[in-house]
Amino acid sequence: METRGLDPVPDSERTGRVLTLFPTWVAANMTVLLLTTGAGLVVYNALSFWQVLVVAVAAPVVSYGLVGLISVAGKRGGSPGMALSRAVFGQRGNLAPGVLIWVARWGWETVNAVTGAYAVLAVLDLLFGVRSTSALIMVTLTGFVAAGFLLSGLGVRALRVCCTWSACVFGGFSVLVLVHLAGATPWRDVLDRPAGPTSMMVAGIGTLAAGGISWAPTGPDFTRYLPRTASGRAMVAATMGGAGIVFLPMVLMGAVMAVGAPELAVTRDPVSFIGVLLPDWIAVPYLLVAVLGMVLINAMSMYSAGFTAQTLGFRVPRAWAVGVNAAISLFLGSLLMLVVNSFIDSFISFLNLLAVTFSAWIGVFGVDQLRGRAYDPVALMDTTPTSAYWYTGGFARPAVGAWAAGLLVGLLLTRVEWFTGPLATTWPGRNGLGWAVTIAVSGGLYAALPRPHAGRTGTPLHF
Repeated sequence: METRGLDPVPDSERTGRVLTLFPTWVAANMTVLLLTTGAGLVVYNALSFWQVLVVAVAAPVVSYGLVGLISVAGKRGGSPGMALSRAVFGQRGNLAPGVLIWVARWGWETVNAVTGAYAVLAVLDLLFGVRSTSALIMVTLTGFVAAGFLLSGLGVRALRVCCTWSACVFGGFSVLVLVHLAGATPWRDVLDRPAGPTSMMVAGIGTLAAGGISWAPTGPDFTRYLPRTASGRAMVAATMGGAGIVFLPMVLMGAVMAVGAPELAVTRDPVSFIGVLLPDWIAVPYLLVAVLGMVLINAMSMYSAGFTAQTLGFRVPRAWAVGVNAAISLFLGSLLMLVVNSFIDSFISFLNLLAVTFSAWIGVFGVDQLRGRAYDPVALMDTTPTSAYWYTGGFARPAVGAWAAGLLVGLLLTRVEWFTGPLATTWPGRNGLGWAVTIAVSGGLYAALPRPHAGRTGTPLHF
């Protein structure tokens, strides 16, 4: 069990390898929601097969390219992402983005828990004919959340092992599904679909990339055990490659399925619907493997959420800080499964809001990283006015101001089920690019403002 919290990892313990990032990001994307999203590109965006192919390639390059770049900070500073963020925003200033990112994690974990619970229910129905009830939903959801909580508590080494094995098993079954689809699909109907508007391609890339960039603050959490000499380019390549090798086939599979069964894009229970589309001998093992993958995704998210909670002042071990997230995702998951009528609409709305929340932080943190940030390990852990990262009253005003401005602009461009910004009808708003504008505004403004100078307490390290 990993016992280290926010404190930087000493060089003697940096025994990780860049190669482990590949299965890590494979595992982070092992979700059947990519199938549902791929179906949505055909049903809602009216894209052709070849346009979906372009979207499925471009989205992980854009989103996980950013995740990989942010991950480089982990090997420089040796601390989790939101702890390193203290050097950028100040000890108090970091609380504002930290709270929003922590809350966004609730939503991400809730969506994954609900999807995993649906997968378990689908398997029970296929194998034993057990129909879903409110009580069974709660039991299944509780078991799924508990499994993610326990795995996240073990720490990064356990997650690495599970990611490697899950990537291999999930990849094998995905190939099996692809082979089945290749033989059962009316390819003329698939390939003869007319092309949709280019704007819908852009919107599709924006929607898929929105989910990917939510992992950006998490990236350093999985690279802080890498040696300082690790190649930054190799880290970015492993991150994009791990995500891309899952994105491409899963999104294309969803698009192909939607040609014959467009209901996949609008079903309230996307997992059981996928079980109906496949023969039982493929559907049952595939859904079981998918459940394990989604448990792992939740465990990875909870692992980082524990660190984020600690940066907010929860003075408890990381494993126990995760418990707050687990309880909240259980509560929200029960609402989503028992009360909300449209799962996919809620999911897309959540992705759009999630992207803006993370993008404002990415813009500022990314520009700060490009400026060659050096992290002071003493100042990172010192949350008092004696910290070198106290700046002005605990705030790095240029960073906090740029972050707030980017967040505001992003919200103005956002349109979801329950909220429509006044700029949502503009071109970037209509095409789901509010997150990209948010990064440009927050990053550009921070680059234009003078960089605050750290205090002289502590012993800064230059990596």
